[in-house]
Amino acid sequence: MACLAVGDIKTEFAEAKSASDNRFLTTREIIAYENANYGEYISSGSYDDIRRKDLLLPVQARIVLNSSSFDSQATNNPTRGYALNPLFADLIKCYGTTKWKKSLVKYKKQVELLKDELERKRNLEKIPVKLPSGVELELSAGEHNVLQKCIVEDFLTRFGLGAEVLYIGDTSDKFLYKNSEVLKQIGFFSLEHEELPDVVAYCREKNLLFLMEAVHSAGPMSEIRVRKLKKQMEKCTAIPVFVTCFLDKKEFRKWVTEIAWETEVWIADSPEHMIHFNGFKFLEIHQ
Repeated sequence: MACLAVGDIKTEFAEAKSASDNRFLTTREIIAYENANYGEYISSGSYDDIRRKDLLLPVQARIVLNSSSFDSQATNNPTRGYALNPLFADLIKCYGTTKWKKSLVKYKKQVELLKDELERKRNLEKIPVKLPSGVELELSAGEHNVLQKCIVEDFLTRFGLGAEVLYIGDTSDKFLYKNSEVLKQIGFFSLEHEELPDVVAYCREKNLLFLMEAVHSAGPMSEIRVRKLKKQMEKCTAIPVFVTCFLDKKEFRKWVTEIAWETEVWIADSPEHMIHFNGFKFLEIHQ
């Protein structure tokens, strides 16, 4: 149904519209379309299910394209749009006709060429990042990953006290880098857990574990978030340091009321400073 919705198909395949027709729908618009035209009653809050479940395989198969294939939007940007691949739209218009078999052979060859082209474009847009250990990684394009690069290369070099990165995720690869051995040694919870922060780094000398969130569209270290993380870390032997990171002060202002006490804030465009959401223990510096 999600494929039919992005193609504006109500009664027959001949109606199919595609990216060539500038027909792009967001996940919320797909839900609205299905409810209006296919007799569904999907909650508007289920838009993430559309992206993660309904469209996961069609996108991988290049039946459906998303706008991040054409520009540098992050793959988890909620405002991006989905469209039928023009090649696929032309193909299904031939279904049930004498042109079908010949069109199918041609389509399969064209899709492979498109896949290679898009893969080359994505590789050019990769964001290189170098871990304190010297390991070099490539993050996919997007502001969220630009901030993650700043966290690794700017925050940790200034405030990490020699911390090593144990985990860093990517919008296209949740487990881009992980040091499972050290995480297991300190009793950290399963990396498959939904509460996993964006970046995890460990300072052996001070036994400090930095749990860092790169906030672009969601996810600051709120009271509830910190409480959930602490519950998951009951068996962890390291001392947690909760850090919410922003690209600039403008983004920080949007979330300031949600940030939990006893946590830290770091802003990438003022890398030499930190904001401590803490109490009396920092007053001793004035003695």
